[in-house]
Order: sequence, then structure tokens, then C-alpha cells
Amino acid sequence: MKRAEGVKSFFKKCFNVVKPITILLFQFFLLGTICFRVIPIPLTPLMVLRPTSIQKDWVAYENISPNMPIAAMTTEDPNFPTHWGFEFKAMKEALEDNIEGKKKLKRGGSTISQQTAKNVLLFPGSGLTRYARKVFEFPLTAWIELMWNKRRIMEVYLNIIEMGDGIYGVEAAAQHYFNKPAAKLTSQQAAAIAVCLPNPLKRNPTKLSPRLTRKRDRTVRWMRGYKLPDVLQP
Repeated sequence: MKRAEGVKSFFKKCFNVVKPITILLFQFFLLGTICFRVIPIPLTPLMVLRPTSIQKDWVAYENISPNMPIAAMTTEDPNFPTHWGFEFKAMKEALEDNIEGKKKLKRGGSTISQQTAKNVLLFPGSGLTRYARKVFEFPLTAWIELMWNKRRIMEVYLNIIEMGDGIYGVEAAAQHYFNKPAAKLTSQQAAAIAVCLPNPLKRNPTKLSPRLTRKRDRTVRWMRGYKLPDVLQP
């Protein structure tokens, strides 16, 4: 009986410590999403953690070639303009694939909205840390979808996403890999960047493997004739 009471007391103390910290973190995150609705994001947790020099240059959405959001949606999140931040079918399939990791290539099921929420305010991690992060990622994604419009989510995503070692955002990537501004990216160049997004530290848009070259070419074909929906028009 005394042992049970001791365990109960221990968990109660832990709860009393964790509760105010959790509430404070949520308040910080919610305030951050409100501020970042209108101002550029200067740094992300990932940029702070990476021990490399940073190449980044924030550009307004209208100064990004339409090819880039189209390519990003084609490879990462085709239903981005219409969903509310989550693709539960894709998440379920990703979980099943990860469980069967020995038979299938492990993959993620995160939408562009989820990746934006994670990169703006949360620290990266793997294993148990990754699942703990999901506790914050889900409500943050829903809050971002509510507070920001689709154009702002895409603008932030394309300006903060890692696109190489120390390279963040489409402007830095366009300058580094193709010696041109993001506004001038062709469909092939945008597709080359997009197919590298799942593993930007090991992939180079100008030195694609045969498999990624085929994926880039398929992406370009899928992009043909696609028009940005109204919610993503500059």
C-alpha cells in the first residue's frame, strides 16, 4: 500500500513539474506562429544545431518562380492546396511502411504544413524524441493552418527548408546550385531541387543519381499544364 502511494506521489510530482512547462511551451509556440504570420523567420532550431556556415536569403513569395511551389507539391504534398494540414491516409501508409522497414523503403507522411510547423519552432530528433515532438507538431500544424493562409505556409516553407549542407531556402539553393535567383528557376531546376528535399545532405540537384534523374523527369512531366490554384497565386 505504501509503495503504491509512493509511486502515485512520484507521478503527481512529475505532473506538477511537466504541466507548467508544457503550458509555457504551447504559449510560446502559439505566440510565435502569430508573429511569424507577417515577419520573416530569421533562424530555425535546425539552423542553430547544424555546425556549419549558413547560406540563406529570405525572398517574398512573388519573387519565387511558380515552378518551385508546383515542384514541391508534386513531390512532397500533392493535396496541399485543399487539405487542412494533415494527410491521414499517407500517415497511416507511412507508419505501416516504417514498421515493415526490412521490406520497404522507410518514408514519412508529413505534409508541407507539418514540415513547416516542425522546422519553424521544433527541434529535430529521431527515435523517442521524434514521437515526443509529434505531441507539439500536431496542434501547431492545426494552429498554423488556422492562422496563416496557404500562400504564407508555402512562402515560409520554401524560405526555411534545408536544401543542402548549410543551405536554407530556395533563394540560397538557386544561387548555390544554378547561379540564378529563385525567380528564374526553370521547371527542370525546380524539380531537381524538389527531388532532393527528402535527403538534402546526401543529394545534389546538379549531380542526381540515375534514379533521381528519372524522378526529376517524371516530376517535370507532371508539372506540365499545372496551374497554381487561387490560394497559391502570387
